Amino acid sequence: MPRELRSADAADAFAICTLLRRSITECCVADHANDAERLAAWLRNKTPENVSRWLLSAGNASFVTVQDAAITGFALLNNAGEVALCYVLPEARFTGTGKVLLTAMEDCARQRGLTALRLHSTRSALDFYLRNGFQVTDEAVVVFGITATPLRKTLT
Repeated sequence: MPRELRSADAADAFAICTLLRRSITECCVADHANDAERLAAWLRNKTPENVSRWLLSAGNASFVTVQDAAITGFALLNNAGEVALCYVLPEARFTGTGKVLLTAMEDCARQRGLTALRLHSTRSALDFYLRNGFQVTDEAVVVFGITATPLRKTLT
């Protein structure tokens, strides 16, 4: 069955939370190195209640990819053009799911009159963003014990 892209809604919060927690735990080992404290700090705010708040927050645009009735990817863009979250299930990596989500955020940003996207990338996702036109803008910072590289992409 083909992959579907749609806006996320509050009914998706539990599935999105599960996706975020699995993606971080399984796909971002290069970042958390299976360190229990670092991983716990990163996952602490990934709860269904918080996800629901993020989805309902005015100004946020959120997208999910769905395949075979299961949510396989999630992205959240805020009004300032910051990619707050962009994660896929481990089994959806390298299938184009991340690119679909990124394109949706870029299109949304253009519709909002934004000229660039910004984000802080994990080590695990850095190559993905660089391949998709983002550029490093500053020295890496540490957030939740995780190294994050500031990136920017000019939208044309």
